Amino acid sequence: MTVPFQLPMEDRESSPCTGYTRAHWETVADGLLASAWRWSTPGGALLDLPGRPSAAGVRSDGLEGYARTFLAAAFRVAGAGGADPHGWLERYASGLAAGTRAPGRDDTESWPLILDHLVAGQPMVESASIALGLRLTAPWLWKNLDAGVQDRTEEWLRGALRHTPAPNNWYLFPYTVAGFLESVGRGDAETADVRQRVRGLLEGWYVGDGWYSDGDGRAFDHYNGWALHLYPVLDAHLAAADAEPYGTRLREHLEGFGLMFAADGAPLYYGRSLTYRFAASAAVGLGAVTGHTPLSPGTSRGLISGSLRHFLHRGALTEDGLLSPGWYGPHEATLQTYSGPSSPYWASKAFVALLAPPEHPLWTDPEEPAPVETADRVLALPAPGLLVQSTRADGIVRLHNHGSDHVRPHDGETGSDDPLYGRQAYSTHTGPTASGNIADNHLSVEVGGRGSVRRRIHPLGAGGGDGWGWAASWHRPVFTAGPPMVPGLRVESVTVARGPYELRVHRVTGAPTDSRVVHTGWATGPDGSVVSALHGLHGWDDGVESLRAPQGTAYTRWAQVPRLAGQAGGTTVHVCLAALTAEPVPLDEAVTELVVEHGRVRVRWALDGARSVIGFGPVAVSLLG
Repeated sequence: MTVPFQLPMEDRESSPCTGYTRAHWETVADGLLASAWRWSTPGGALLDLPGRPSAAGVRSDGLEGYARTFLAAAFRVAGAGGADPHGWLERYASGLAAGTRAPGRDDTESWPLILDHLVAGQPMVESASIALGLRLTAPWLWKNLDAGVQDRTEEWLRGALRHTPAPNNWYLFPYTVAGFLESVGRGDAETADVRQRVRGLLEGWYVGDGWYSDGDGRAFDHYNGWALHLYPVLDAHLAAADAEPYGTRLREHLEGFGLMFAADGAPLYYGRSLTYRFAASAAVGLGAVTGHTPLSPGTSRGLISGSLRHFLHRGALTEDGLLSPGWYGPHEATLQTYSGPSSPYWASKAFVALLAPPEHPLWTDPEEPAPVETADRVLALPAPGLLVQSTRADGIVRLHNHGSDHVRPHDGETGSDDPLYGRQAYSTHTGPTASGNIADNHLSVEVGGRGSVRRRIHPLGAGGGDGWGWAASWHRPVFTAGPPMVPGLRVESVTVARGPYELRVHRVTGAPTDSRVVHTGWATGPDGSVVSALHGLHGWDDGVESLRAPQGTAYTRWAQVPRLAGQAGGTTVHVCLAALTAEPVPLDEAVTELVVEHGRVRVRWALDGARSVIGFGPVAVSLLG
């Protein structure tokens, strides 16, 4: 699709993979800003973009439009050493003065007050973008503001320090506000306390392998990159301070996260707030800017430019240059209740890459292919309970989820299906089906005709070796109709990945007599761009059937999902092969031998005769030559 503003000519000599250069990044930032500012209030305090309002309301959405675009403008101007040919900072200075004149007033310009997250908390989120924007542009904007505007701005921002955030990455918003106030000589005991509190929380949320949980519990998603790593590492960078331990953790995160982009630049469709799109590359750009990265400059540029280009050329922008609420275009299922017309502009975080000046190796070294393009890879991440699988031939990345559930410790396990966390696998080329349709990549236990969902996920380990890997977990099936649980019912699941193949093994224990097990594969559309295959090996009735998901996914308006079904009761074991590929793979020829006995599953691969052995109680997985 055509980008609705003029881009520079592609440079395939320095950027053979994407054609994008630093000039493209500056042009896109300017294009997004120019389009959004057409919808500003006269004083520039609110950008009231058209569309369905969020749960926070229209005024909060207008503040969101100001704050999130300001972040893009700040990266753009700071990265250019203060050069501001389009006069963005003058507009944001005017909006700052207008918005803080009478906060809370119901007029054309006034910003809403920052209150507790359960009352009217969304302005706290936006305060971080405003504070970070002010910190980035302090030499050219803040220092030239009238003293009264500075005081009013500080008083409004301090609302973030004095109210309760949501119990997750939201604590980094007052942390960022406090960091700005300290950077301009307005720090005190209040700012110090806020920052010390967050440092303690981050220690508790860090689980290893470069991953933080998004709050207490086991929620691992893109918030790791665009929030939990970004704010503390960038804070240290701007202060020219020691970034440890956050810098080391970012480096460890990028060891695995660098594998999570497809050859065409797509990030994984996994977790919430996916309408932020190319913000998924923010951690890669941040690593390059700060030096806390294992990736070469050319690889980093290939990843960030690939992600930016991926969305710009696939309908993420409307005809008038606005980021639509969705994925490739408007897509209701991608959104959360807190998503409004300005929400997609958290994509501005990707422009952190512009803090690397033109002479930085990020922009001068030749662009290199994404890791997925260089070899087939399987990476186990035991701490978050994730397994990454990518194939060079088609550039597809798959994420097998055995550890992330977005269920907080104080929540019960009852609840509805959560397509963004409950599925057993996600990819860069498919999205989960909507909750009203058949669930993709899901094992359901049916008792009395009632099907189950997966809520709290308990990891059982992950590991592997050269060219293969595994991850395992268990869960209690939750029923959304009737009694929520069956006493003693439990499912243990193991995924083994080799090349394009996914060996999926499930042991169901405590199932009532005459219950059934249903297992589904990847959801794909009718265009044939990717192929979903599912093949039963043990514990299933004859044949695979294809079911329809009329609401489709973020990738296709209409989808179909392969499904296996089998009898359960007491303890049963169910084994199948799945694949998501660009070209069909013969799953019925992939395995030459299968033995299920004494709580163990042994599979011999046709490729090389190697045997995968899966044992339960406890789970143990090996590959024998």
